[in-house]
Amino acid sequence: MFAGGKMKAGIVVIGGGPAGLAASLKASEYTDVMLLERDELGGILQQCIHDGFGNFIFGKMLTGPEYAEHFIERARDAGIDIRVGTTVLQVEGKKIVASGSDGILEIETKAIVLAMGCRERSRCQILIPGTRPAGIYTAGTAQRLINVEGVMPGRKVVILGSGDVGLMMARRLTLEGAEVEGVYEIMPKPGGLIRNVVQCLHDYNIPLHLCHTVVDIKGKKRLEGVVVAKVNEAMKPIKGTERFIPCDCLILAVGLIPENELSRQIGVAIDSRTQGPIVDERMETSVEGVFACGNVVHVHDLVDDVTIAGEIAGENAGKYAIGEFERIRKGKVIAGENVRYVVPQILRGMEDVTSYLRVEKEMENVKLIVSGKKTFEKKYRIVRPAEMVKVKVNADILTSNEVRIDVKS
Repeated sequence: MFAGGKMKAGIVVIGGGPAGLAASLKASEYTDVMLLERDELGGILQQCIHDGFGNFIFGKMLTGPEYAEHFIERARDAGIDIRVGTTVLQVEGKKIVASGSDGILEIETKAIVLAMGCRERSRCQILIPGTRPAGIYTAGTAQRLINVEGVMPGRKVVILGSGDVGLMMARRLTLEGAEVEGVYEIMPKPGGLIRNVVQCLHDYNIPLHLCHTVVDIKGKKRLEGVVVAKVNEAMKPIKGTERFIPCDCLILAVGLIPENELSRQIGVAIDSRTQGPIVDERMETSVEGVFACGNVVHVHDLVDDVTIAGEIAGENAGKYAIGEFERIRKGKVIAGENVRYVVPQILRGMEDVTSYLRVEKEMENVKLIVSGKKTFEKKYRIVRPAEMVKVKVNADILTSNEVRIDVKS
């Protein structure tokens, strides 16, 4: 290897978060691997100082940095060519152009794994009107300010959105001495896991206001307050329900978007429902030899599932790179009744598959029905849009040109 210039690698993994690290480690069992990361290894885990990570993989609760460090150490021991501070500029075929401390790199590879993760929705994307004062942060930015930089974003806080990071920030800000006036959610149900609603809000007497949103922002140089209002079934503000809340900080926890600019540049087919690549059970995209995993495919609830997806992508990228990748027919998966999306969207019927899906609405006492060559049913006491549903499906059901998944009462 040398500074800048042209080089080769059996597999290039783009993104050094939990998915990219897991993919790199698995792929390194087959061929040489180069891992490109624009910031720091571990991704968002490095600012998640609460525990709750790794319960399924390690059988114990770890903090985000502890979970990340386990894989970082293994990646270094495995001899993976790790390049942090390196941004991928262009991908054309199996050729990658990247910029970093070593200059401009032109990398030729046999397989690519996309593991760029996701980003937060901003104020602009949800169209909140009002002035543009200081004191408005996404939940992830506020988390980094407190946990990494040691900076309090505000003292009197309103949180918009009840996603998991927003719920955790309500607790974190409270523990640091801030007053969290409340969490406001436009939907009729919380957006995060129920356990986080209980542990982060109920345990600290922080109110959750469902069917509410922010309709105006007040302040010039610094945020002075926000106007909230109830919304109707069409999620439109109801006139006469407006209420002004004095605050110096607004935290936005209004959803995550898979980071897929590079995927589109390569020509990877994108699922309009997940906003991530369409993949098969081997995590291969619509472009031969290009694999994707983790939150770049769809937003997961648990880092354990992100790691598992990374290992699947890395193993199959490794097999592809050394010519041990079998190609057979493929069938599509249809998201049926009360199913928002299913991943993977393509099935080759080679082996048992764990399908990940989210439902459209909360339902109790339901049956999840997988219909293919055969039919498989599984009962659930309750399903919620905020909680991922996982179901393992046997290969003999999948040997069909079309598989349909429904969730019915």
